[in-house]
Amino acid sequence: MPIEVASDAASRRTSPGTVNRELAVLSHLMNKAVEWGWIEHRAARIKQLGEDKGRITYLTIAQAKALSECAGGDENAQVYPFIVIGLTTSMRMMEILSIRKDDVDLQRRVIYVPKAKTGARSSRLLRSSRPFWRATSRAYLGTLPGCFHRPPRKATHGRHSQTLSACGRGAGLDPGEVVRHTLRHTAITHLVQAGVDLPTIKRISGHKTLQMVERYAHANGEHIAAAMANLEQRYKEAS
Repeated sequence: MPIEVASDAASRRTSPGTVNRELAVLSHLMNKAVEWGWIEHRAARIKQLGEDKGRITYLTIAQAKALSECAGGDENAQVYPFIVIGLTTSMRMMEILSIRKDDVDLQRRVIYVPKAKTGARSSRLLRSSRPFWRATSRAYLGTLPGCFHRPPRKATHGRHSQTLSACGRGAGLDPGEVVRHTLRHTAITHLVQAGVDLPTIKRISGHKTLQMVERYAHANGEHIAAAMANLEQRYKEAS
């Protein structure tokens, strides 16, 4: 029988996504218990809650530039490299905060992400970002084990999120929409708008499934319309 989650006041204060993450852990533990022979079969089927995917918030090229410029003058010297890395790699916040000097290969223009959410992967660096990475290496990676000084913790996440929102306000943006996922959403959205195929974007972003990446395509109707216009033009030229 499926396990349902009670809809009391406490559960209503917790988002469906948060509840589902906990249920996913429980489901995984049940599978491992069967695999290890601790139990003969799963005691129950766990049914997750429906999640509201919501809209994808991203920055335009001009907004991303304004945010980067504002971060460059912030008293927190780490916020600028954090924003640039997020906008140019689509890495998750935890992945960025976990960067260590041994993970960065400037010659090959690659960042190795050993503890990504969906498994270890490599993230490519833009050719034009080499000067930025050389400066970042001199400032951080040359003397410290990690680019952002210490392993990421919940408090560290909070500080970076607050600084990010403050930079958004300084750049004339809605600080409520400049959150830790905004940089990642922005990078992925612009890959879609640039016409990069979804399987390639999936490899770049480290998403687990193609369905997760398709959300970005669905949210970019203008990109789809432009693609169909190209197809129409191709037929016209052939007629």
